[in-house]
Amino acid sequence: MAASLLSRAAAAAAALRGAARPSHLLHPRAFPKETLLPPLLLLLTTATLLAGRVGWAARAAEDARLGCRAAPLVGAFGIAARCNATSSSSTAVPEASGVHALPRTEPVVSAEWLHANLKDPDVKVLDASWYMPAEQRNPLQEYQVAHIPGALFFDVDGISDRTSSLPHMLPSEKAFAAAVSALGIYNKDGIVVYDGKGLFSAARVWWMFRVFGHDKVWVLDGGLPQWRAAGYDVESSASSDAILNASAAREAIDDVYQGKSVLHWIFEAKLQPHLLWSLDQVKENINTQTHQLIDARSKPRFDGAVPEPRKGIRSGHVPGSKCIPFPQLEVLDSSQKLLPPDELRKRFEQEGISLEKPVVTSCGTGVTACVLALALQRLGKTDVPVYDGSWTEWGAHPDTPVATTV
Repeated sequence: MAASLLSRAAAAAAALRGAARPSHLLHPRAFPKETLLPPLLLLLTTATLLAGRVGWAARAAEDARLGCRAAPLVGAFGIAARCNATSSSSTAVPEASGVHALPRTEPVVSAEWLHANLKDPDVKVLDASWYMPAEQRNPLQEYQVAHIPGALFFDVDGISDRTSSLPHMLPSEKAFAAAVSALGIYNKDGIVVYDGKGLFSAARVWWMFRVFGHDKVWVLDGGLPQWRAAGYDVESSASSDAILNASAAREAIDDVYQGKSVLHWIFEAKLQPHLLWSLDQVKENINTQTHQLIDARSKPRFDGAVPEPRKGIRSGHVPGSKCIPFPQLEVLDSSQKLLPPDELRKRFEQEGISLEKPVVTSCGTGVTACVLALALQRLGKTDVPVYDGSWTEWGAHPDTPVATTV
């Protein structure tokens, strides 16, 4: 489904740009409804924009009092926030605090920092939104409705291992390099990743870049909701070069796994095996206990009190592992921002995790495990591996031990 949406969106983007396209691509007058903004969504967006004009003069006067500059509506599909970075509530970030001055040990940046550095040519912003199937949210369509200006769409499901039956597993070194090259990202670039929930799937992409040797990567603290709450502009469009790039990234990975040559290489990936764990390593760790295994799934799933959301997977947890559940916001505050170091340290210690010993993280499909790795990075643990297959692999395997507390 994701592949279909991306390919159709790419076709539409090429058509609107007047680009040459293969004969099998759709005519621009016949865009499929799944490709661009659905009519109802487009109608709601337009209504929102029109409603935004009501009282604009009064708001502009108030904005001027607060030191804001009113932002006009942008184009036919544009969405503009009420104020831009001239607001007195925004923290001025000095030029010395650009992307190359950011500490690699601090995993997140604020919305204020990103806004101040958004036009830096060495900063690439990625929308890495991804949602659980039960949420019935389409990240590509939401990207089309509203994204941070200049952001590229990173397809979490698409940039994945084609040889695995598990969802969005880490691709090969060569496949990742091909996909990231197709997105137009260089090794010199500093990357800021965000998602539509606040701090969720962006952590997965943060980890992916680090696994492949690129440590100039940060997560936008609080994600798109925090960006919009700060009053910063978003872009909205029915098609864009970013859609074409996302489709090209998926096609580049397909070419690698099919043994085809990839000509466009601008990003070099180098696997860091110490940041990635396999099923066999987790098995061995049950006996050796060299690492503390932390599971980010909810406590009822961890305990085995409720069935797993995916069919054919047993309930419970890896023997000896401990639970710090992401769903209960154990490492995030109410605005979906990462907790301060002191509070994070308290959370882990309350669950019996020693920050002086090695840690490995797990979850359902390797997404929220990366949120825990991100939190631990803030506490100075920069070498936390993630069990990529996580419970979807472990719980479905016929000869893996499973513990329960019910």
